[in-house]
Amino acid sequence: MNIEYRKATLDEAKRVCYIVQHTKAEIYPDYYTKAVVDFFGRLHSIDNIVKDIEAGRISVLIKDGEIIGTGSHTDNHITRVYVLPEFQGQGYGSLIMDKLEKEIFSKYDYCELDASLPACIFYENRGFKTVKHIKYDIGYGAFMIYEIMRKNKDQ
Repeated sequence: MNIEYRKATLDEAKRVCYIVQHTKAEIYPDYYTKAVVDFFGRLHSIDNIVKDIEAGRISVLIKDGEIIGTGSHTDNHITRVYVLPEFQGQGYGSLIMDKLEKEIFSKYDYCELDASLPACIFYENRGFKTVKHIKYDIGYGAFMIYEIMRKNKDQ
């Protein structure tokens, strides 16, 4: 098995988008309404992914030549951590988080993230603590609920 984690290139934008959109479509409907799932889809559009790749914010996890996961950060804020559903529960999300945390902690004393409901326990098990509960109005009478979580460098 060959594993590689590196910055994404522009020609990988569609694959990153697929990973995010496919994972969201498979997992999020068990936790969120259709309006919220659709909001996540717009938030992680191909245009936004391309912008983040151009800014050097997105990395990809490659297993045996196939991109199976992605992670991003802006400064000390972790975003867009996704692993294809068929590869979840095998340590790949932890590997992505290990890399992101190492990079962030080389410059900052803490990292933060916005945790979706299905990911809260994963992050909590990694030492993140909820610092704020958010109820975000996405319009049309729908709300997205998520946690802002933080982990200090010395944890």
